[in-house]
Amino acid sequence: MTQEQLGLKENWQQFSLLVLVNAFVGGMVGMERSILPELAEAEFHLAAKTAILSFIVVFGITKALTNYFAGTLANRWGRKKLLILGWIFALPVPFLLIYAPNWSWIIVANVFLGINQGLAWSSTVVMKIDLVGAKNRGFAMGINEAAGYLAVGAVAFLSASIANAYGVRPYPFYIGIVLAIFGLLSSIFLIKDTRSFVQREGEESKATLLKNIFSETSWKHPNLSAISQGGLVNNLNDGMIWGLFPILLLSKGFTATELAQIIAIYPTVWGLSQLFTGKLADRYAKKSLLFWGMFIQGLAILGFIWAQSFTAFAILSVLLGLGTAVVYPTFLAAIADNTHPSQRAQSIGVYRLWRDLGYAVGALLTGILADIWSTNTAIFAIGSLTILSALVIQSRMRPVS
Repeated sequence: MTQEQLGLKENWQQFSLLVLVNAFVGGMVGMERSILPELAEAEFHLAAKTAILSFIVVFGITKALTNYFAGTLANRWGRKKLLILGWIFALPVPFLLIYAPNWSWIIVANVFLGINQGLAWSSTVVMKIDLVGAKNRGFAMGINEAAGYLAVGAVAFLSASIANAYGVRPYPFYIGIVLAIFGLLSSIFLIKDTRSFVQREGEESKATLLKNIFSETSWKHPNLSAISQGGLVNNLNDGMIWGLFPILLLSKGFTATELAQIIAIYPTVWGLSQLFTGKLADRYAKKSLLFWGMFIQGLAILGFIWAQSFTAFAILSVLLGLGTAVVYPTFLAAIADNTHPSQRAQSIGVYRLWRDLGYAVGALLTGILADIWSTNTAIFAIGSLTILSALVIQSRMRPVS
């Protein structure tokens, strides 16, 4: 019998360090979130939406595949080694963005960023779940995702503000150099591996083993497959927001400062709210939370088509952030509820594979629709798909307590 004690209170020091590291991970994405579409048009003269959004497609595919391998290798290599490796891949990103002579360099930078996010974010998610056990799993995921996406929002606002004041390059990307160095050093010297906690929980778990982790998480298991498709659609609409939202706001005549403020609202509300919505997943039926979270997202996205004023976009961004905050920690907690501790990292890896493929699908789909028809057509399609995803969860998923 191992001596590890499961629980948030019992492991608060290591848990807090992992929260800090995940904030660094989120900041790496926030660094480029609000300014790459502007960089594409201003410095590389890309006009087609599909070309501009190509960096999100590459990022999404790379991160998705890395998530899968992170889940597969977590038990074999250890969580800490994967986390450190993730930060090593982050180091070239800001330099590639600063010195890129053409758009191909931006694509390569997002390959490295996707690997960083897949390895580092996946590792922190799994390690926190390992530490806390079943009782506070939703709350733990809420804190984890809050740290990551608050950092996305804060750094997105900061980088956009710096770009507005001093230009798109190089100053906004200096943030990434600092984040990568601090993330790597803290992972090496402060973080401990958590595989022994998995053994401890496995001794008490009554969950049945999955026969085929990939197929059951993807389409066979009613709950796991419903969660996976919901995660894909959630990031599909986030990919649209990432790529098209700045372009939509510019077309509405908003200034660079107003654009930065509006763009920051969604991830900031998403991040902050997860401090509270994660706890909901420990108390209420996860199926209901997932349905309503996705449904509210869909309605908010459709509202962007008719919004004109700063206030309207701000309110819709708040609603979108709240809907996303409800589902994000709940997805992860529900995956953990439906898998044995020994298979949890792999199942989370499969879920995150599908979820982050949503970035690529969303960016590609919205880029094609916007180029062939219009930005509003793309937004309508994504909003409708999000509502459809909510209905799939409602019809397919069995209640999870």
